[in-house]
Amino acid sequence: MNFNFLFASGQGSSGSGLMAYLPFILILGIMYFLMIRPQAKRQKEKQNMLNDLKKGDNVITIGGIHGSISGFKGKEKKAVIIKVDKNTSMTINRSAIAGMSDKVNDSETQAIEAEQ
Repeated sequence: MNFNFLFASGQGSSGSGLMAYLPFILILGIMYFLMIRPQAKRQKEKQNMLNDLKKGDNVITIGGIHGSISGFKGKEKKAVIIKVDKNTSMTINRSAIAGMSDKVNDSETQAIEAEQ
């Protein structure tokens, strides 16, 4: 059999250059609006929350430690002093704070458990 007619450039190939890439463009657009954009929005909100921390705020760390901010350390205030108990204070990085204690989801502080 001769299949040359399948590979011949005929009438249908004049505008198919863009149409061939249309499904890929649509998939990338859907991925952007469903995955990338919401993640960037959450990341921006968390960064704003970390920048707006002040003394006396009740926070939860990524490890699940509850406490209130009693001060800041360092030139750029990247370290935070958290008062956990009456006699216990901890110094942690600002990036280790999951959020304010009244606004944190369980999924943000949930520990990773090893599968057995």
